Amino acid sequence: MKFLATFISLTLFCTPISAQQLIFGIGYSDFSEGSALDAQSFSIEYVGKPFREVGRLSVSLSAIASFDDEDNTFVGVGITNLYDFTDRWFAELSLMPGVYLEGNPLNDLGNTLEFRSLLGLGFRVTETSAISLAFDHKSNAGISTRNPGVNTLALRYHYNF
Repeated sequence: MKFLATFISLTLFCTPISAQQLIFGIGYSDFSEGSALDAQSFSIEYVGKPFREVGRLSVSLSAIASFDDEDNTFVGVGITNLYDFTDRWFAELSLMPGVYLEGNPLNDLGNTLEFRSLLGLGFRVTETSAISLAFDHKSNAGISTRNPGVNTLALRYHYNF
């Protein structure tokens, strides 16, 4: 059932986005709650064509699906900002509200609605590919009485098309 819900969410969220980038990530998630089980994480993200550009800054709509080896799932939609330091080096910043489904009750983040914020630094290898190192944080921003949060450090591969 969880797979079906994730598939439907991805289909609804990703279909209308005119993708500019497809990003694959692999990382490690550290849950703040002492009894929670830390996990290896995997993500796939679509970043649409920029709808706003000011100098070296571009703003795009984006969507993400992330999973980990403890069967926790996050699916979100939001805004991604990209700042080009040079032709090769860039920073990325994003904020995405979404749905979090814990696979293990020990990894409960306090609410189904969670917010994912990301800060990353990347390097363009070619015109169509880049790598980045990113830190993201998921929490419910205090809208629930429980708000343990989870932090993930990930290596990401960006494919531009």
